[in-house]
Amino acid sequence: MKKGFTLIELLVVISIIGILAAMATISFSGTQKQARDTARKSDLAQYRTSLEMFANKNGGLYPYYSAPTTASDTLCTKLGLGTCPEDPKYASDATYPQYKYQSDGAGIAGSASATKYVLWAKLENATNMYWVVCSTGQSGKITSSTTFAGGVCPSGMTQ
Repeated sequence: MKKGFTLIELLVVISIIGILAAMATISFSGTQKQARDTARKSDLAQYRTSLEMFANKNGGLYPYYSAPTTASDTLCTKLGLGTCPEDPKYASDATYPQYKYQSDGAGIAGSASATKYVLWAKLENATNMYWVVCSTGQSGKITSSTTFAGGVCPSGMTQ
């Protein structure tokens, strides 16, 4: 009598290993998205700190940008940051939205004339959700149907 595995037994084991590998990959993908969302929240907190430092030096006023501007380009330069946080997914996918900034105020773009602002980033681990940081100190998630105009903090944000 020969000892060994039958073809059916080997196929069953290979199938189980394949299913487990697929489950691990899916789980890992979700973890990566969650980690990038955490990085986004941290990056916007860094921008908030830099904006508050800018306001302290400029009579309590923030940089004025009436239209949404990319934070890592124009805002970062205005704040004098050496390294500018960018969306972690943007490096590998240039179609992914970057961090945005918009304020109230008037005058020349970038001038210290705004009294309030809104920063936002698209979240990856939640469908149609954005993480928003406001000059009022509020921060939270909100749906993409919300507009972020004039530096006004949107209502209905959740943690």
